[in-house]
Amino acid sequence: MTAGWKLMELDDFGAAVRSAAGSGPGPRVVAVDGHSSSGKSTLSTQLVSVLGAAAVVHTDDLAWHHSAFDWADLLVTGVLAPLRAGQDVSYQPPGWAARGRTGAVEVPGAIDWLVVEGVGASRLALAGRLDVTVWIETDAALRRSRDAARVAAGEISPEDYASWMREENAFLAADRPWTRASFVVSGSGRLGAGPKQVVVADGRRSPGQSGG
Repeated sequence: MTAGWKLMELDDFGAAVRSAAGSGPGPRVVAVDGHSSSGKSTLSTQLVSVLGAAAVVHTDDLAWHHSAFDWADLLVTGVLAPLRAGQDVSYQPPGWAARGRTGAVEVPGAIDWLVVEGVGASRLALAGRLDVTVWIETDAALRRSRDAARVAAGEISPEDYASWMREENAFLAADRPWTRASFVVSGSGRLGAGPKQVVVADGRRSPGQSGG
């Protein structure tokens, strides 16, 4: 478990992310990673609000009827490569066409920031293609309660949820993305953080968030 936490204003956290990203060609890429129901989507929305010209890609869209975790090549070839070349992205992952899902993953080429959000977004295989990585550390009991609400609402069956958790926990335990995180953020509501605040670990790495 992370030793200490500090409360940061969202604008200050955005400035820290910009500083950590440095400068370079094309949009800077920020990965927001963590277990399911840890608060990744919420933090991604917060980041977009303070980074400026930014967009979000959800890895769940890439993984849809494809593979829960074997989607890194889709992100690289379908999104990151054209975006780095200054092109607009309109990418339909293979699972969409196979299942008749319309639309595409859309990202304007003129953005300055791309936030990639999802379990495994900061995996080791993408390390050379990411400018900043954020791991969200959230208490397991809280994550399970959020997941239970989704199961109860019929978003996922109990059987599919159990299968997903086995795969997720095994993947994260092997990849250990928190050990490479530029920032570790709490998703557990510590320190009474408001909507314009973020709770960030004092150090750069979280040594203990390895499973469900």
